[in-house]
Amino acid sequence: MASDASPLSAFRKHRLFHPLPTFIAGRYLRSKRKNRFASFISVASVLGIALGVAVLVIVLSVMNGFEVEVTRHILGMTSHASILEAGGRNLGPWRDVAAEVKRDPRVSGAAPFIRASGMLNHRGHNRGVVIYGIPPAAEHEVSDLPKHLEGATLAALSADPPTILLGQALAHDLDAKAGDSVTLVVPRWDPEQGLGLPVYQRVTVAGIFHSGMYEYDSTFAMLHIDAAAKLFEFGDTVTGLRVNFSDPPAAPRYIQDIINRLGPPFVALNWTQYHRNFFYALKSQKRMMFVILSLIVAVAAFNIVASMIMVVKEKGRDIAILRTIGLAPRAVLAIFLSQGVLIGLGGVALGVLLGMLGTSRANAFVHGAEQVFGVQFIKPDVYYIDYLPVDLRLGDVVAVGFAAFVICVAATLYPAWRASRIAPAEALRYE
Repeated sequence: MASDASPLSAFRKHRLFHPLPTFIAGRYLRSKRKNRFASFISVASVLGIALGVAVLVIVLSVMNGFEVEVTRHILGMTSHASILEAGGRNLGPWRDVAAEVKRDPRVSGAAPFIRASGMLNHRGHNRGVVIYGIPPAAEHEVSDLPKHLEGATLAALSADPPTILLGQALAHDLDAKAGDSVTLVVPRWDPEQGLGLPVYQRVTVAGIFHSGMYEYDSTFAMLHIDAAAKLFEFGDTVTGLRVNFSDPPAAPRYIQDIINRLGPPFVALNWTQYHRNFFYALKSQKRMMFVILSLIVAVAAFNIVASMIMVVKEKGRDIAILRTIGLAPRAVLAIFLSQGVLIGLGGVALGVLLGMLGTSRANAFVHGAEQVFGVQFIKPDVYYIDYLPVDLRLGDVVAVGFAAFVICVAATLYPAWRASRIAPAEALRYE
């Protein structure tokens, strides 16, 4: 009967459901401490971990959303891949190439294009532009341009008389609207004399498109492919062939298979190569932001160290008593490790919840802040898009939570080790 009344008997009853170290750690966390400063540091530790996790989740979600949106806009205005002729020569037998490409079951569309440079003038406003000659009837197979037109259709794009489609930002810079007549200046190159006299062609604005990507809306102009061939003297050739696939992420592999089948002199560019440096920089920044923002969690972990050391000092008498009645040093170590684990889990869980809430409200918060302070935080000419996209991914949440949890557990190792090394006789000497 004496053994049942021992100080450890109450703990043994709980071990059916809770391990002894976890039970004691929970009691330490719930109990009121004599040192209020230690309690404050514990709360600050949890909040610091939560803040670090939340910021990491929000930032990574914004970067994911930014990558997804930019990719969507790129694929909306450009094809998944382009087939060109080596050496920068115009593609002559494009009809035969198109017929061969369309026989591939993975191809969802193919259309020729002409790309050239020129200058547009309207009422004293001049802008350099990239001219794309496109076939209106087949454009929907290789881009989302028809979806981006404002109050117009591709049927309005004609070769004779020539009409043109302008990006929204480009039209704003030119002070032009649908129905206006603008002057297209086409450069000429004389093989003998070098740069020759340019050609001036009046064209009517058939419509305005808004892709949401400033780079395209401020630079691109669309002509009927027959009009572009005549103005830029392409004859029966084109710059290349645009190709779309049923599975865009697999486009690099699919287009390489087609090029291998076609053989020389054909080469290809896929959508990942259009902005290769941009996508590489974005992935590098995401990795760096993960490391840098993890320092917020590391700072909170230092608070855990300070808090745990104070707890060990405050609970030195309790530890000595537990050791005296037979608690092993490794069990003492487990008690304070469990306490650190509980603090870490609490901070991570709170941080994930705050991060998910912040992710869902991020765009509204930014727009609200822009209205309050009168500042445009997301400038389309810098960031490609004019809004804040978010894409919350489970993999990122798990990675952030796991990294924060590991940091928290690592921060408790030294205080827990110090607690396990407390000598009972030394701790109870003056009691």
